[in-house]
Amino acid sequence: MSASFKNYFRYFLILVYVSGAIGFALKPSFFIPFTPLTLLLTCFVFLLYQPITNTKYVLSFLGVGLIGFGSEWLGIKTGLIFGDYIYGEALGYKLYGVPITISLNWALLINASVLVCARYFSQPVLLSLASSCLITALDFIIEQSASQLNFWHFSSGLAGWHNYLGWLCVSFLASFLFAPILKKGNYKIATLVLLLQLFFFSSVLVLNFINL
Repeated sequence: MSASFKNYFRYFLILVYVSGAIGFALKPSFFIPFTPLTLLLTCFVFLLYQPITNTKYVLSFLGVGLIGFGSEWLGIKTGLIFGDYIYGEALGYKLYGVPITISLNWALLINASVLVCARYFSQPVLLSLASSCLITALDFIIEQSASQLNFWHFSSGLAGWHNYLGWLCVSFLASFLFAPILKKGNYKIATLVLLLQLFFFSSVLVLNFINL
């Protein structure tokens, strides 16, 4: 695929996130159902810039997704990893109670955080630690509006320390196992994806604060 064609998708992704943030402010009930499509589009555009012809890369990306799915499945069944929670309907089709899109999001965010942190850390443990801290920080922002968006719901209301410790440990493990392959991808699109997610969920958080 040509570079210019990839850029069209990249600009379209930016437009989707910006319009989504504006749309949520105006009519959230209309835009929330588009969440699975947005995640699929984000993953598609991200992968356009990655070495998907490399079998090791593809297997590593899928491996992170499987770790994410497995941890979420154990999480909702036992409450041991992230706390006591269930998934809502906004993330789309579920397999054993876990939305398929959440597995893609695990792979997407961990791969993106590894690419960003690899610019500053080369030692495997430090890279994995930095990556897991970055993704857990992003999760903290997401958690503030996840229930409102009908992503997932904790029995205690908002997520607690248990959830963030779970994110830190699972993302550290996935990063440590697959970073040697995943860090060979495209840094710029990884940065864009993380910034777009930060922008959207921060916008929702600010909107909620204003409406208090």
